[in-house]
Amino acid sequence: MRDGQTDPDEALVERIGRGDSAAVQALVARKLPRMLALARRMLGDAVEAEDVAQDVFMRVWKQAPSWRPGAARFDTWMHRVALNLCYDRLRRRREDPVAEPPDRPDPDAAPDRNLQAAEVGARVDAALQTLPERQREAIVLCHYQELSNIEAAQLMKVSVEALESLLARGRRSLRTGLSDLAPARHAKG
Repeated sequence: MRDGQTDPDEALVERIGRGDSAAVQALVARKLPRMLALARRMLGDAVEAEDVAQDVFMRVWKQAPSWRPGAARFDTWMHRVALNLCYDRLRRRREDPVAEPPDRPDPDAAPDRNLQAAEVGARVDAALQTLPERQREAIVLCHYQELSNIEAAQLMKVSVEALESLLARGRRSLRTGLSDLAPARHAKG
């Protein structure tokens, strides 16, 4: 644990282990948005992200009775499970190529959303999908899941220095791939 703090999910996990359905609902309400966001960013597909999130919560339900608090937080374990499930799906994609990529509707689209912002968001998501898996994982964990470098490095089983290297390379690739979106720095009026 960090600085001797208790795991904020420990009591819920204990209740889930005893079969408390209200605890299951509370944990799902607390964690589902983050699990969906992680899987969607890693996979680039909202439907697959929902499947991954469902699998994560099934594993939570099965693991909760035997969960023993230790060095890692339950949230960290959930992230690791989600990442492993995403990597399984990414490996299957490489093994089973499709002729054309499927159309992917924007799950966050709303009538009042700015069209330009939607286009930029789609470009960033597409650029994120072009990164090598480990760079994408580092960026998703640190920038989208808002984990600290230490937490992300632990999850990825790398040193903090290796994580920072992955982040730097990933950011550099994203900057290059999205350079046309940056405002002109020296525009003459």
